[in-house]
Amino acid sequence: MILTTMPDHESPTAPDEPLTLAGFQRFIRDRYHDTDAARGTPATFMWMIEEVGELATALHKRAGEGMHTSGGEDLEGEFADVLAWLCTLANINGVDLEHAIHHKYFKDGGPKGHK
Repeated sequence: MILTTMPDHESPTAPDEPLTLAGFQRFIRDRYHDTDAARGTPATFMWMIEEVGELATALHKRAGEGMHTSGGEDLEGEFADVLAWLCTLANINGVDLEHAIHHKYFKDGGPKGHK
């Protein structure tokens, strides 16, 4: 589903509140949308890929390899950054991630095959 505005899901307001994907996407939109929209999709995608690279470094270090590379000490933080940038890309392109996931993975039994 491509949207011009995001559904009215509640964003979490406190760290101990339950977090949903829709709530996190709304939080990212509310906090960063103007800057993200001005940057545009190509530049935002490059930022996300940089974060994916940082996640790759953290995973590499977690596996006991790549110890001479800089960065990658915060595996959880790198996962969070990748998700935040994915939400950003979805927001500036009008995609409701929760709907997209339901449609792709739960409708009619989801995709065929194995991962």
